[in-house]
Amino acid sequence: MNHETYIKRCIELAKKATGKTYPNPLVGAVIVHNDVIIGEGFHQKAGEAHAEINAINSVQNPELLPESTIYVSLEPCAHFGKTPPCSLKLKEIGFKKVVIGAMDSHDKVNGKGKKILMDAGIETISGILEEECRDLNKRFFTFHEKKRPYLILKWAESKDGFIDQDFKPTKISNELASQFVHQIRSEEHAILVGTQTALNDNPSLTTRLVEGRNPVRILIDFDLKVPRNFKIYNDEAPTLVFNQEKEVEEGNVKFIKISKENFMEELMQKLYENQIQSVLVEGGSRTLQTFIDQNLWDEIIIIKNENLLLENGTKAPKFNGKLTQKKTMRDNVVSFFS
Repeated sequence: MNHETYIKRCIELAKKATGKTYPNPLVGAVIVHNDVIIGEGFHQKAGEAHAEINAINSVQNPELLPESTIYVSLEPCAHFGKTPPCSLKLKEIGFKKVVIGAMDSHDKVNGKGKKILMDAGIETISGILEEECRDLNKRFFTFHEKKRPYLILKWAESKDGFIDQDFKPTKISNELASQFVHQIRSEEHAILVGTQTALNDNPSLTTRLVEGRNPVRILIDFDLKVPRNFKIYNDEAPTLVFNQEKEVEEGNVKFIKISKENFMEELMQKLYENQIQSVLVEGGSRTLQTFIDQNLWDEIIIIKNENLLLENGTKAPKFNGKLTQKKTMRDNVVSFFS
C-alpha cells in the first residue's frame, strides 16, 4: 500500500472530531508495520491527547514501534501547550519513518516539528495529499494565515429569491434542512447575527435539533437594543456582544466595544484576538450583504425552497461565487458556493 492510502485513513479518523477540537486542528494518525496497520488515533478534544499519542497508545506490541512508520495528517507539534510536543515523543520512540500530510502554519510549529525529527535522523516525508489535509483544516489555516476566522454565510430563500414575506419572519426551509443547519452549527466555532435578526426572531442559536456542542454566539448590536431577557443572552452558550457602549464580562456574556467606522476590519481583529476560528453568519440580508461587499467570506450556503413563492419582502443577498456542491432535501435544495 502507498503513502496516500494511509494519509486518507488519517483524514477519515480526524473527521470524527469535527467541531470538537477548537482551537486545535483536526488530526488523525496511523502506525504501520510491514504494511499492516498496528495502531491509529485522532485528536478528540482540545486539552486531551493528540492524534499521535492516541495512535501510539493503541498499539498492542510497543516493541514494534521503532520498526514502524507513523502517518499523520498534520505536522507533529513542536511546543508545550496543554500536552507535551508530539515531535519529541516520536523522536524518543525512534520511529523508522514519519509521513506528514500538510505542514502546520501555526507560528509555534511551522516546520519546527519536522526539523526535530530530521535532526534526530528519522526519515521524514511531507506533502502527501497536502491539498486534502489543508482542506480538512481550512478553518485552522485561514485563522492562522489570514488572521481572521473562516467565514460561512448562510441563508434560506424562496423560489423567487426572497428571504421573508412582506418583511416579516417567514419559515422557508423544511424540517430536514433545519436539522442540517443545526448540524453545521455544531461543527462551527461560532454563529453570528445582527440586531434586526435578534429582535425579529428572538433566536437561541443552539444545536437543539442534533447531538452536538452549541457554538459561541456573536451578536452585532451597536446600541444594545436587544433586551437582556432574549434567548441569545441565556446561559446555553458563551455570547460575544459587539457594541459601542461598554466593554465588560457578565457571566457567559462578554461585551466588546467596537466603532462603526471600519467596523468589519475591527470585528475580524477582535474575533481573532478572542480565538474564534470559524463563524457561521446567519444574520439578515443587510448583515450578509455587508460581509459579501467587503469580500469577507469563504463559503456561502443557500437553502432554496423550490415550491415557495413569496412575491414581496426582503430580497436575498447578491454575490458572485462558484457552485461546488448541491444537496436535495425533499422540496429544499441546498447549494454550496466558494
